[in-house]
Amino acid sequence: MNISNAVCSPGPAMLERSTSTRRTPSRVVVIGAGGFIGSAICTRLAADKLPVLALTRKELDLLKPEAAATLQRLLRADDSVVFVSALAPTRNNAMLIDNLRMAEAVCAALAAQPVGHLVYVSSDAVYSDDANPVTERSCQQPSSLHGVMHLAREIMLRAALKLPLAILRPTLIYGAKDPHNGYGPNRFRRLAAKGEAITLFGEGEEKRDHVHVDDVAALTSAVLQHRSTGTLNIATGRSASFREVAEMVVGLSPRPVEIRGTPRQNPITHRHFDITDCLKAFPEFHYVSLRDGLARVAKEGA
Repeated sequence: MNISNAVCSPGPAMLERSTSTRRTPSRVVVIGAGGFIGSAICTRLAADKLPVLALTRKELDLLKPEAAATLQRLLRADDSVVFVSALAPTRNNAMLIDNLRMAEAVCAALAAQPVGHLVYVSSDAVYSDDANPVTERSCQQPSSLHGVMHLAREIMLRAALKLPLAILRPTLIYGAKDPHNGYGPNRFRRLAAKGEAITLFGEGEEKRDHVHVDDVAALTSAVLQHRSTGTLNIATGRSASFREVAEMVVGLSPRPVEIRGTPRQNPITHRHFDITDCLKAFPEFHYVSLRDGLARVAKEGA
């Protein structure tokens, strides 16, 4: 379900630092602090000694009628805000509408109480499936409801607010506390931990880029401290096949685990990233390799 080709017109500019050196924001408000990505961001911000107001669903339910007013009261003009709250992955129309309602509440609150800096954690699902290699200027033409949701939220934020805005588009994220158990590292390692066979789609030929959640958190912190604006893809620049991922997981398992292929149902597709913009924006940053990241996750467990 591709959306209009008009979305392929140039989007937000590449990420640019507003300050050359890192500066501590007065306060960072994390909307969605209780989730997989949000909690990792809060942990990193605390390690970087940034003052944080962590808002979980308990403090702020974005689907309640009073959500915008509640958030408005919590915000200060000198805040930096990270908006990472979402019902994900978006699987049906009802979830899509709820996610847009959540974004509407955030837009209303920020319009009533503007802040100093806004960071939205989006997804590489906004890009066209045939964008290879993917860059920040690739066509934004999602083929999934999840991608449509994130792109619609991006457009809502840009249209409704006149704030310094950074949009981060991470690729497939893995980590010890991921709740989704999606096909790839997170599912494979849980199967291996139980001694169960890892079943691949076809022979696992598709190549994808996988990024550790700690790298997403580290780059979010850097974006906040440099008060960066524009768009940044978060990807390592190195893609691996799902069979390679499965073999790495099995290599880390204390017990033998079978890897099974299945008859292929869909065409083989690959996704690669050109991370030149990330290297230019943060030349000092180095991604965790997939092998090292999987070892870290195996040690953390869960």
